[in-house]
Amino acid sequence: MPLLAVNDLRTYFHTRNGIYRAVDGIDFSVERGETLGIVGESGCGKSVTCYSLMGLIPQPPGRIESGTALFDGVDLLHCTPKQARAIRGKRIAMIFQDPMTSLNPYLRISEQLIEPLLIHEKISRKAALARGLEMMTAVGINDAEKRIHFYPHEFSGGMRQRVMIAMALITKPELLIADEPTTALDVTVQAQILELIKKMQRELGMAVIFITHDLGVISGLCDRVQVMYAGKVVETGDTRTIFYQPKHPYTRALQRSIPSLQPKGSELYTIAGMPPDLSKPLPGCSFAPRCEFATDRCRTETPALSAQNADHPHACLRAQTGEI
Repeated sequence: MPLLAVNDLRTYFHTRNGIYRAVDGIDFSVERGETLGIVGESGCGKSVTCYSLMGLIPQPPGRIESGTALFDGVDLLHCTPKQARAIRGKRIAMIFQDPMTSLNPYLRISEQLIEPLLIHEKISRKAALARGLEMMTAVGINDAEKRIHFYPHEFSGGMRQRVMIAMALITKPELLIADEPTTALDVTVQAQILELIKKMQRELGMAVIFITHDLGVISGLCDRVQVMYAGKVVETGDTRTIFYQPKHPYTRALQRSIPSLQPKGSELYTIAGMPPDLSKPLPGCSFAPRCEFATDRCRTETPALSAQNADHPHACLRAQTGEI
């Protein structure tokens, strides 16, 4: 039985301009100790998926319309507030995308770092500070005894991100959700952060959901990959299969967009057009207006994830019939 099993999750935002179907009926599961990568352009529903699981969708305008998310037998979407508080921050932790807006600028790092321990483990403040120092050292922050009493603005971007990771891991969670944790960092710091997450995963044996728009990051980190577009999953499979045998044209286009794979001196490839407006009905395949392989059938018939290969389902009508 998987650690987390999500079925038919739909999260819509009801606004004056219409209903935005940010997540529109997705299924996935995560095994214990596994790393699942969720990939796609900005606005495809990656972060909203995980915010839904954590109970962080602002309601209104957001609303979880349907679905279940069973975490070790508890439905995260329909559990009581008391059950959610016992799981969130203790058994499931999250690293947010922007550490500067996720850390409270008015509180010292020490106050924010030990808060999960004081809430969930009911230990003394002295013991919590000792654990906090230990975790700050583990994530590579030098002179932790002094710096634990700094304010967030006294840290660099990379150091703030390490603090966020320390906060997420201090309770030794069973599942870590990392929402683009390296987006705002330079390449050197990015590599250090990714290595740190892998190291902590090995030591704690936790499962990881890694959200990113960078397929290059996914390749060396994840066991399985789920590709999202316009609120739906369009392809899923193990990392090797997704990289060497991609079926959906969107996955292929994302791969062609990786700068390091471009011939030297050539113009960088970009996917034509823009993602669709999710407040409008989408006839046919949502990627059809931007797809070089699209036919009239693609624009009228809505594809479902194929069941031909249970290990590598994809939602492309032409790929399912072997035309491309």
